[in-house]
Amino acid sequence: MTGAIGGPGFAGEWHGGAITSYATCVLAPNAGPQTLDGTNTWVVRAPGATGVTVIDPGPNDIAHWQQVAREVEQRGARIERILLTHGHLDHSAGARLFAEAAGCTVQALDPAHQYGSEGLVGGDVIDESGVEIHVVATPGHTSDSLSFYLPQDGSILTGDTVLGRGTTVVAYPDGTLVEYLDSLHRLRELIADSHVSTILPGHGPTLNQPDEVIDYYLAHRHERLDQVRAAVSELDVAELPVEDVAQRVVESVYADVPRAVWPLALLSVRAQLEYLATRR
Repeated sequence: MTGAIGGPGFAGEWHGGAITSYATCVLAPNAGPQTLDGTNTWVVRAPGATGVTVIDPGPNDIAHWQQVAREVEQRGARIERILLTHGHLDHSAGARLFAEAAGCTVQALDPAHQYGSEGLVGGDVIDESGVEIHVVATPGHTSDSLSFYLPQDGSILTGDTVLGRGTTVVAYPDGTLVEYLDSLHRLRELIADSHVSTILPGHGPTLNQPDEVIDYYLAHRHERLDQVRAAVSELDVAELPVEDVAQRVVESVYADVPRAVWPLALLSVRAQLEYLATRR
């Protein structure tokens, strides 16, 4: 579950492919209002290495698995591990299929999505087959959201924390705006300190001005908070339950957003209302 809720667009279609020296995107066939062009399954491999890491296998789709397997086999390599940025099904449903076919483990923050004995936490470093993968805790979209920084490549895989189109949903109540804003600041510092040049998102095209993207995301979140605060003060919602308040706010603040993503906007509004309630 993702959904681009407003924000800058991207002209043209996104098909994935070889993006950096270390990262190739195999686009899953699950395009839709909540998944944009489809889930980006990332194949990470050091040049010339025989071992690869697959990040976010996507849906439980045999044809997608076969496409990823062909991508790996064409490089004379094999899948050593599968990593998940988070547990939403459009990223994780195919993980068990991939792992069983490849004979490897699935590593994730949430034990419910792990296959094997190894998990992941922020600060972990996976250093095998010539590639370093630094695990960065980026909760907010979900409580188990992780990003993966590739220092040798100058890139960072952000899952649904940062998208290639628009902005993401804060999936309340599992996701919270406090954590999400903290995660954006954490990414902003990493980008500045480590000279990250490319964001490899979980959906949509790659982004080559990561500092500007994060600055936009932060500004957009604060702008939305101002809009929600104003809407609550203007609408007659004093006696309404919070679910109805949130629906009224979505109809007012997100009127320019396609109705197909209003259910996602509703989750973000619930997160925004909670955030504002704690800061009165």
